[in-house]
Amino acid sequence: MMMRNVHMRAWIETIAAAISGTLFVVTLVWRDWIEQVFGVEPDLGSGALEWAIVAVALCTTVGFSLLARSEWRRVRERPTA
Repeated sequence: MMMRNVHMRAWIETIAAAISGTLFVVTLVWRDWIEQVFGVEPDLGSGALEWAIVAVALCTTVGFSLLARSEWRRVRERPTA
């Protein structure tokens, strides 16, 4: 049961890292996606919100990647017997 929880946690953290990494890349490449997708300009076109999203997504991606790496190592090092 414990091994299953660790394995599930590793997958969740990997998926979270992938989602935040995708948000990071999309926002970095397509800077006005919020305005085009939602039809609003929350930062009045200054781009400040997009840069904040880039910064937060980068930190989140790094954090989840490190957590996932740790969990996958734990999964790999545990005996299967």
